[in-house]
Amino acid sequence: MLVAATFTIATPAHADEEVFEVIREADLAMAQIGYRLATANAPLCDRLEPGLGLVLHTPQQYARGLRSDAIRHFKFKGPVGVEAVIAGSPAARAGIEPDDALFRLGAIPFVDSDLQSEANTDALIRASDQIAALPLTEPVDTFGQRNGEDYTRAIDPVPACKTRFELIIATDFTANADGNMVQVSSRFFEDYSADLVAAVVAHELAHNILHHRERLEERGVAYGILSGFGRNVRYFRQTELEADHLSVSLLANAGYDPAVAVQFWQAFGPSSGGILRSRSHPAWQDRVNAIKHAIADLGPERPHQPSILQARSKPLDGDWQSLLKGDAEK
Repeated sequence: MLVAATFTIATPAHADEEVFEVIREADLAMAQIGYRLATANAPLCDRLEPGLGLVLHTPQQYARGLRSDAIRHFKFKGPVGVEAVIAGSPAARAGIEPDDALFRLGAIPFVDSDLQSEANTDALIRASDQIAALPLTEPVDTFGQRNGEDYTRAIDPVPACKTRFELIIATDFTANADGNMVQVSSRFFEDYSADLVAAVVAHELAHNILHHRERLEERGVAYGILSGFGRNVRYFRQTELEADHLSVSLLANAGYDPAVAVQFWQAFGPSSGGILRSRSHPAWQDRVNAIKHAIADLGPERPHQPSILQARSKPLDGDWQSLLKGDAEK
């Protein structure tokens, strides 16, 4: 798995060293949560990728006025750089370090992109997709450079749920999933502890595991403002409650206390705005009750594989009300 920080930076024309280290710290915080959830829950996922524990970035992610400073600070010597490494991950065990330059992973060469382009994440997303297609458990020969010295190291990956984890720098609360990635805004990390943010990430990862984007599109739903009207409502509410239910198991399997999902909604729910309180989403009080039921249904076995996983191969039927109850009450 490539844990990728794929936001673009719109900052002043010059940035000091502290700005870049704040960016690195924020990306690593998101990556740690994503890697922990994705690797611990690999047995629940029908779409997998090799888990490496790398947080990669490219010069093109940074605004043009900031790019030369980023290249100098992060020691970019090629098209892809190591922004951070997850502690205890396969990449860490292989001796990969932050600010290493990477030129090839396995048979995948990283190609230079236009350094004069506007800020974009095209090169990083392309690299992410290529790495996700590598064998799940075969060693990945990594060709890189550190302080001007070339090296070759083998990373022994572990299976992980196939998803890119992205942090976006934003002042509002934004969280979404599109089937391939999970995206969470930095505002969550500013206002909540890492464990509570893990509840948000687990919920979004659950959307991907349950193939919600595909199942919604099969129903021909409308997005945006129209999602809160007509037949759209019941399908969106069903996917939200399915994701809430599965997120409890994802958290427990990764060693989190699943009660953090309750704690998050009790803290965030009363003051939440925008899409999280729109007509297309259940009331936060209902979500808390549904999550409590899911926690009560957890058994001692790990990884816990709830019955809701069976829904991902079925069309959405819009029956969101039944998801407000625990298995024992259905």
